[in-house]
Amino acid sequence: MGNQVEKLTHLSYAEVPTADPQGADPGDDGPRIGVSYIFSNDDEELEESADGADRERAQEEKPYDTCDEVECAIYNREDCIYEKSLKHTSTGTYSPENLSNRCRPGDLVEFVASGQYPHWVVYVGDFQVVHLHKAEVKNSFLTDASQGRRGRIVNDLYRFRPLSPEMVVQNAMEQVGAKDTELSWRNSECFAAWCRFGRREFKIGGEIRIGKQPYRLKIRLSEKKTQALEFQSLEDLIVEKRRNDQIGRAAVIQEQENHLNCAEELHRDHDPNLVSSPGSPVLALGVHNFFTV
Repeated sequence: MGNQVEKLTHLSYAEVPTADPQGADPGDDGPRIGVSYIFSNDDEELEESADGADRERAQEEKPYDTCDEVECAIYNREDCIYEKSLKHTSTGTYSPENLSNRCRPGDLVEFVASGQYPHWVVYVGDFQVVHLHKAEVKNSFLTDASQGRRGRIVNDLYRFRPLSPEMVVQNAMEQVGAKDTELSWRNSECFAAWCRFGRREFKIGGEIRIGKQPYRLKIRLSEKKTQALEFQSLEDLIVEKRRNDQIGRAAVIQEQENHLNCAEELHRDHDPNLVSSPGSPVLALGVHNFFTV
């Protein structure tokens, strides 16, 4: 039925290679880091262990600042399939009460707060949403799903062609009650995006992790500097993107600088006479071969 995709059976991830051992791509001189996630827990589940009162207190102490958001773009080979830019993307947030008056059935909504993973929901009408929460797809009121966080409509972040609003709502409502092993999505963002676009790439095991990484997450570190991370599946990339959203721009920039410094130190240890600078071919090759599992 259209772009809808049924749940896929797939190989055990333990039997599938997770990184391209061949190294550099001669067509790209920029520094890159290959990343793979295997059996990663849902990111929002990890933070649910925190007491609700502690979470609300933290939100009061540190108001959400859109300037600390990580600007990034996602590429599938040469095609840009996602972009978040403070200059070109509407990053303003609204209270749940205000937001409920702006939403239309089929809209994707992202709730954000400092130090937390963003939570995505599908608006289905009558002030209600469907979302993946605590390993279960739930039908909740928008204000309840927000858990006090501010939100915004994010229909245009992904550049895939959307399904009709009626089909988006149908996709979401058909999954209500699914939980644990019945789930085909790793986090709330993957679930909500699948409902809207119907693409298997958002599902667990929707792509086989083998060969060269076709996905790149380009992170904007400054006006003139970017960092590219490579992935073999879109769901892996989304996990990393959401982790960056949770820790914030300043922490992401520090992490990337640490990676580059580490690569340069490894090359100098290997060859004491070697002198490299950020952006040099030698440094770029070293970073590309640094894989995180």
